[in-house]
Amino acid sequence: MKRRQFIQQSSAATALVTLGGFGFQSCEATSKTKKITILHTNDVHSHIDPFGPNDGHNANKGGVARRASLVESIRNENPNTLLLDAGDIFQGTPYFNYYGGELEFKLMSKMKYDAATIGNHDFDNGIDGLYAQLPYAKFKFLSANYNFKNTVMDTHVKPYHVFIKDNIKIGVFGIGIKLKGLVNKDMYKETEYLDPIEITQDITRILKEEEQCDLIICLSHLGYHYSKKPEKICDLELAKSTKDIDLIIGGHTHTFLPKPTVAKNNEGKNVLVNQVGCYGINLGRIDFYLDSNKNKTANGTSIIV
Repeated sequence: MKRRQFIQQSSAATALVTLGGFGFQSCEATSKTKKITILHTNDVHSHIDPFGPNDGHNANKGGVARRASLVESIRNENPNTLLLDAGDIFQGTPYFNYYGGELEFKLMSKMKYDAATIGNHDFDNGIDGLYAQLPYAKFKFLSANYNFKNTVMDTHVKPYHVFIKDNIKIGVFGIGIKLKGLVNKDMYKETEYLDPIEITQDITRILKEEEQCDLIICLSHLGYHYSKKPEKICDLELAKSTKDIDLIIGGHTHTFLPKPTVAKNNEGKNVLVNQVGCYGINLGRIDFYLDSNKNKTANGTSIIV
């Protein structure tokens, strides 16, 4: 299926808007500035409990309860907050082996995640196993370059969603890694992988020009960077090859970034690229500040849970 036809069949669209410049710096909200907070995780891999005191490298870190408290405190500070995940929710502890993903989705729903994309390990019980757990997920699954048309996941995953916080339109879309070679074909069945860069170019045009989004965020499970495999599409390559993305929230490579990387898009404008490792050890936080003309500044950090 042609990528443009696929996107148009999956989503609605409207008209054009021009946004202001985009800088990345330390700043605070003024009376005329609107603040949008983006919280994010990736590659949690079914880690429900915190690491024990004798774990060594990750001693006393992580855990869903601690993350939930941290998220709640940030939401109390700024109600205009989104909580997002960049995939590989499943696989890594006996909780997944026993409950098949039910517990992970229930807890994410209690934390009021807004959206997640799909990682390769989310197919570890097969596409039917993923589908069986969907009733427990009270958040949106987004993937623009996985065409699920001929699978049980058809209509349950959208390419993008537009959230509105304080009259700021935030377009969020998902991009997944090539499954062939990572996942057994029997697990993902007829799921069709579409080129991430081509799909992103179409999606960002829709979000920018037709949906009139003020912020555009990509939930990516491509991986941050592959120094030994430069031919593999990664987050840094996605940022460089496209335009209009403000933030790429990454996953797959378990990359611990203390703060977001500032990359340049194909128009020479700044794009934030962030990833917070794995196992729920860290929570990513990006604060966007938009002035009355929708000019944007941002800062970000990785918070140890």
